[in-house]
Amino acid sequence: MNLTFFDQFSSPQLLGIPLILLSMAFPTLLLPSMSNRWTTNRLSTLQLWFTQLVTKQLMISLNKPGHKWALILSSLLTFLLIINLLGLLPYTFTPTTQLSMNMALAFPLWLATVLIGLRNQPSISLGHILPEGTPTPLIPILIIIETISLLIRPLALGVRLTANLTAGHLLIQLISTATITLLSIMPTISLLTSLILILLTILELAVAMIQAYVFVLLLSLYLQENI
Repeated sequence: MNLTFFDQFSSPQLLGIPLILLSMAFPTLLLPSMSNRWTTNRLSTLQLWFTQLVTKQLMISLNKPGHKWALILSSLLTFLLIINLLGLLPYTFTPTTQLSMNMALAFPLWLATVLIGLRNQPSISLGHILPEGTPTPLIPILIIIETISLLIRPLALGVRLTANLTAGHLLIQLISTATITLLSIMPTISLLTSLILILLTILELAVAMIQAYVFVLLLSLYLQENI
């Protein structure tokens, strides 16, 4: 059976059962377990420090009512970060390359921010659709454009995360395939492509972390607009 480069993005199965749920649940094994101590070891100390740093960065742009979302946003960032990084290991699967999963994360959280704005400050939330001082002939067109831009936000969140991770995985597989193919034909060129592969892997590590942060940061900015 011929394999394509896109087969790496299909959910692995065991006895006909998709293993994507196992891939999503595995990061919880890396989190510290409950204990009656503040810190159990260096790993838990590092995790607590990272969580505190992330929460502080995310809460800077939010006012006091938005701090209720600290646990949700920090948990989401940790979840996406661990999944993205684990997906770079050999013989693993990255669930965040699936648009369906990313949309399942983006749409409910975006809708929650919109509903919070409509409940707490409906006039201000609806005022974003029509900026003050808009000429009368442009009002219908501007309302349509702003409404479309509002509704396309969750799609942009999901597609951005999916596209960046998918492109990185494809580039790594293409260059690694070229490196193996050229090894017996042109060893010098193969050495050069292997160096490019190492640099690309480092870049993909950065992309995996940055995209998780951008996903959650945009959600926090959407939340700030509605509180």
